[in-house]
Amino acid sequence: MSDAEPIAYTGPRRILSGIQASGALHLGNYLGALKRFTALQDSGAPCFLFVADMHAITVWQEPEKLAAQTREIAAAYLASGLDPAKSVIFPQSAVRAHAELAWIFNCVARLGWLDRMTQFKEKSGKHKERASVGLYTYPVLQAADILLYKATEVPVGEDQKQHLELTRDIAAKFNNDFGVPGFFPLPDPLIQGPATRVMSLRDGQAKMSKSDPSDMSRINLTDDADAIAGKIRKSKTDMGVMPAPDEALDDRPEVKNLIAIYAALSDQSREQVTAEFAGQGFGAFKPKLAELAVSSLAPVTAEMRRLMNDPAEIDRVLKSGAERAAEIADPVVDEVKRIVGFWRA
Repeated sequence: MSDAEPIAYTGPRRILSGIQASGALHLGNYLGALKRFTALQDSGAPCFLFVADMHAITVWQEPEKLAAQTREIAAAYLASGLDPAKSVIFPQSAVRAHAELAWIFNCVARLGWLDRMTQFKEKSGKHKERASVGLYTYPVLQAADILLYKATEVPVGEDQKQHLELTRDIAAKFNNDFGVPGFFPLPDPLIQGPATRVMSLRDGQAKMSKSDPSDMSRINLTDDADAIAGKIRKSKTDMGVMPAPDEALDDRPEVKNLIAIYAALSDQSREQVTAEFAGQGFGAFKPKLAELAVSSLAPVTAEMRRLMNDPAEIDRVLKSGAERAAEIADPVVDEVKRIVGFWRA
């Protein structure tokens, strides 16, 4: 992509990530994002965690539901252990600098770069001409989200790694084109843990998704204990037994997925889990996994419900977070506008 050499950035460490405000959250969101965010807020680096409502509208959202979905994501952040005194929690659209920087980056990024983004091809399917322009330029807005706060680290799943590489290219090209070495960092991905990509309970080769027509394919954060246990009990496996620690699982995707879920919920490695259950049947493993999932998610679900019944509390957190985010973002976009040469009074 960009021919610019990597440029050293000497600013402070910052961590940024977000979840799209487009529907109910599930176990994949909890393990791949929420649980990781909570751990990162004590890493010593400031954390900026936003609700991606601008990204959400790249596909149609019912306007009357969008604000409620934004509150639900914020409630999940708080219920999972994020502390607004430690982490900046805010709605993306409440900080206008996101949109301003995204437009400037649209003029830095190159069409060929976006043409190579595989997620657009997956999401637009066979009818690319019917997709919104916003869906196509989604990765550029994502770059603005990250670089607006000069984030140095971004917790992402494997499916977002390509977008982060684009962010690095945009940062490097901006720094090089405008002669401002080190202005933007080249952020690094944080891809770690046993369940950064949680798969469907019905198909181990498909990502767990709220858009899957089968509710049995996912564990929703709003599911009660009986629903969680029932979905795990009926989850797809195979005719074998639990593998040994050194056994390859590429041809057993559903088993591999359940082991990864157990490992992530119990804060163990996959090897530790397989060592504990090796040779046992799924009739022994699944009840243990169900018990673990219920005990892990029940407190989160209960706190989410409490918060959703008190939207004023969520709104206070979001308003305060937006103000704190703008304090960082506004000076950055003002300096970018000066660098680009926009008129200033």
